Amino acid sequence: MRVSQKTVSGLSRREFLIMTSMAATGLAMGCATNPVTGKSQFMIMDEKQEIAIDKRYAPSQFSTDYGTVQDQTLQNYIDTSGKRLTTITHRKHMPYNFHCVNANYVNAYAFPGGSIACTRGIMLELENEAELAALLGHELGHVNARHTAASMSKSQMANVAVGGLAVLTGVTLGSEAGNLAEQLGQLGSGALLASYSRDNERQADNLGMDYMTQAGYGPQGMVDLMEMLNSMNRHQTGITELLFATHPMSSERYRTSVTQATNDYRQFDGQPLHKERYMDNTAGLRTLKGAIKNMQDGEMAMGKEQFGRAEGLYEQALRQAPNDYAGLLLMAKCQLVQKKDREAERYADRAKQVYPAEAQAYHISGITKIRNKKYDAAYEDFTNYENRLPGNPNTVFFKGLSLEGMEKIEPAAQAYNSYLKQVQQGKQAQYAYQRLKEWGYVK
Repeated sequence: MRVSQKTVSGLSRREFLIMTSMAATGLAMGCATNPVTGKSQFMIMDEKQEIAIDKRYAPSQFSTDYGTVQDQTLQNYIDTSGKRLTTITHRKHMPYNFHCVNANYVNAYAFPGGSIACTRGIMLELENEAELAALLGHELGHVNARHTAASMSKSQMANVAVGGLAVLTGVTLGSEAGNLAEQLGQLGSGALLASYSRDNERQADNLGMDYMTQAGYGPQGMVDLMEMLNSMNRHQTGITELLFATHPMSSERYRTSVTQATNDYRQFDGQPLHKERYMDNTAGLRTLKGAIKNMQDGEMAMGKEQFGRAEGLYEQALRQAPNDYAGLLLMAKCQLVQKKDREAERYADRAKQVYPAEAQAYHISGITKIRNKKYDAAYEDFTNYENRLPGNPNTVFFKGLSLEGMEKIEPAAQAYNSYLKQVQQGKQAQYAYQRLKEWGYVK
């Protein structure tokens, strides 16, 4: 069968072939009834597949964002606030879960099966629980209207399925991790996140307003959230870049919220905003505000390749919060970029001690061990990463690189072969193929 270059729903020929051959993921095309509108819509995945994809990919994004916060009071508060809204949604039966992640940038996002996260960066911008309810309600709107599923049905998931999570490129055993400057500034941040249209955003706003007011919050929470986002949109910085790339903002959204609060939802105006409750539950996070601001500035400096400035900002952050997991890993990456490999290893090892259950520190630590020619320790780190967060093909590649460093050619070849079954493009794939060829495994 010949497939034209452009096919259904704007998919390219390559994307169409990928999506129609992904039996392992179980994707299938068809029509479904939208649970919000009741209308039929084109949808590549059904509900079971939404949940399966969520379970597979949401943990990787959470780890990219330095994991769920260790502040149990804050995490329980986010989860409780989110669950309070789910009882009112159009898809009450979905396996919703809510997280505050350690990332410093300003954003919130949802995966199609109901995994929802907000960064600690955006939590510091909110002023009361009603604003949090508006934020979580908006993300629930995306899940309930199946915006996330529709968006991830296309190129986002196709790209992930083919290439995995690109962590590092430009690898040879001599330079090991290649040129890290581009990769480590925002290590895959947002790689799995869906991007929404302006119509999607309007509908999610409407659903969010409906959910939050029915849950007992005053509509002013949505107005204040929109006012904050609109102000940030007018003065965009690096910490909001991903937010507005995935959630397009406009002054129209703010004006609509004002009109709705004044007219359609006026009967809910006396409902509480719960400012004190929000402040009580975010007290621990707010003690880190100065450190997080330094980290945000450091990440922007990293993006501009101002590595010395970034290092100074991370030092300031760690003086204020010496055991901050994200801060330790940001400093480790900054040291790696500057080829200060021993210092990078020290910070990565500290991060593992601070948050042993979280995966990313093991990956960064493994890279530092390779750079320091501690191949046995590197292999152990990558194994620990894989035990905590399986499914990243790059881990398989770096295990192969570690085995090669230990001169264990047979298992190294097996690892490279396994990697090439998942990834066929890029410098890592070229390196793995070349090694297999040199060792006589490929004719």
